[in-house]
Amino acid sequence: MLSDEMQAEIFRISRELLERFEEEGEDFLKRIITGDETSIHHYDPENKRQSMEYRHKESPQPKKFKTQASAGKVILIAFWNSERVVLADCLERETTINSQRYFETLTALKRRIERIRIRNETLLQHDNARPHRSVATRGAIQRLDYSVLPHPPYSPSL
Repeated sequence: MLSDEMQAEIFRISRELLERFEEEGEDFLKRIITGDETSIHHYDPENKRQSMEYRHKESPQPKKFKTQASAGKVILIAFWNSERVVLADCLERETTINSQRYFETLTALKRRIERIRIRNETLLQHDNARPHRSVATRGAIQRLDYSVLPHPPYSPSL
């Protein structure tokens, strides 16, 4: 359930973004680079039909090994704009996202933006996760010269 303050914050941020769009038009949308993280589960299942082999009637039965339902998971951090995926970065196994790791990803994003020659000011949009709003991350964002768009509180009702 959203508190009155959260509803007011969502309304304020939505109005602010709408006003910027009305002033700047499509250029505003083209400058936005959005980022988010997700867990990627990977495995290579093998069903009976996939594992069938041609063999003669007298051939010995092949050995079957039990496979795990999931061989593992990694965290994918992706950034995209209105035209393309700008950066996709997978964390090492058993690694979680923290301020330091997020700063490294933002630095890689900055290099990627320069390499693909996005010339206008980048407006970074990410959610309010702890690594994104920590003091260390905010300082890094300032040093990297990003402008961050506000993000409203989450709501299952939206």
